[in-house]
Amino acid sequence: MGLSFSSYFKRRSYAVRPLSLEDCEALAAIHEEGFSRPWTSEEFEALLRQDTVFGYAAVEEGVPDGPLCGFVLARHVAGEGEILTIVVPRKLRRRRLGHTLMEAVLRHLHAERVESLFLEVDETNGPALVLYRRLGFQQVGFRPAYYANPGAAPTNALVMRWDRTG
Repeated sequence: MGLSFSSYFKRRSYAVRPLSLEDCEALAAIHEEGFSRPWTSEEFEALLRQDTVFGYAAVEEGVPDGPLCGFVLARHVAGEGEILTIVVPRKLRRRRLGHTLMEAVLRHLHAERVESLFLEVDETNGPALVLYRRLGFQQVGFRPAYYANPGAAPTNALVMRWDRTG
């Protein structure tokens, strides 16, 4: 009675759900892995209390109250949106979670009739740049030495924009 290869490696499915104030501690813990100056749970709480801020968490399908597998935080004002931050833990990357989270934001903004969405991305973050370009973002600006990197030179940010069509 042998075990098949597939019994060892089951591919997981993920779903998105809206962020809530109860997520703030988990958001801070995930954010710490992705940024040299991570945001605190209090900063996340202050943002989520704003009427214009919204976000989504990726969770394992069928486990809506399970651990967060990544998140995106955004805002929209006067017809424009902005990605404030997006993080997928290293151990969960390359599973299309970033794409799934960004699609949730784009659906939300489409429903709100938002015309454009902006974000800043480290010019050295190749996987993020590929994702954003695939989603239709175009570079519209540049911020020199925007990201501080402990023990290394600061890196530049690319300002990118997505425009709604149709």
